[in-house]
Amino acid sequence: MTIQWFPGHMTRARRQIEEKLRLVDAAIELLDARVPHSSRNPMIGRILRGKPRLVVLNKADLADPRSTERWIAAFRDEGHDCIAVDAAGGRGVKEITARVRELVAPQRERMAARGVVKPRAVRALIVGIPNVGKSTLINRLAGRGAAATGDRPGVTKGQQWIKVGGEMELLDTPGILWPKFEDQAVGMRLAVIGSIREEILNLEEVAFFAVKTLAVKYWDAFAQRFGLEGGPPEDVEDPEQVVDVLERIGRKRGCLISGGRVDLEKASGVLLRDLRAGKLGRITLEEPDDSR
Repeated sequence: MTIQWFPGHMTRARRQIEEKLRLVDAAIELLDARVPHSSRNPMIGRILRGKPRLVVLNKADLADPRSTERWIAAFRDEGHDCIAVDAAGGRGVKEITARVRELVAPQRERMAARGVVKPRAVRALIVGIPNVGKSTLINRLAGRGAAATGDRPGVTKGQQWIKVGGEMELLDTPGILWPKFEDQAVGMRLAVIGSIREEILNLEEVAFFAVKTLAVKYWDAFAQRFGLEGGPPEDVEDPEQVVDVLERIGRKRGCLISGGRVDLEKASGVLLRDLRAGKLGRITLEEPDDSR
């Protein structure tokens, strides 16, 4: 399956971000802690053009904490400050403002040297792909429902400035995907976590990819959640063994059709919904070394 998704509003959003760059002091790049590489738009680096940047790994409560620590170290090795947060629950969010102030401190010092005694509030642009939690993070920072939220991509359509206390102003932007996934595994990982609309996907293929990717590393979580007996597939490259896992899940959840056969589409939906909701435990789909 080839995944390509670049709606017109994303093209407009990219251009609007480029136009607003001159108004901001720093950028907050929001990634999904479960797929830090795959949720990182390769266009963002070119769009931001060297603006000071804080990388924030959101949904850390759903990700494998050991993997998250490795990703934080990897981003810091790249030269970007990086922290992990749970925007929905609030963990780590308060640290963002302090980190952004540190990023723009050199700019503030230059302004003071020019005689600017009381500079304006720090302005930051928040960017990320659809459904990564930008609006949820902004609402948590602002302490109010300042931005529209939803559990599906494409909720934020326009741009808006939002005050965070008296210290910072944030520019919310729509999520931006890129025109084509050169590595189809990237598109599949985004599909697994729900960052691509399900209407354009084959759920069975997405679930197949999820099982193939996670069955070995997180088999205990699979077995416990769905009451599966026996071990993981001996060879995840064998399609029949991977489909067998989906069929076992379908039987346990009653996803049956005539003749007692498993409805693989329903079984796939069950697996993906549980995985996205964190009901299989804290899972990360990729490691830093996977993307090098």
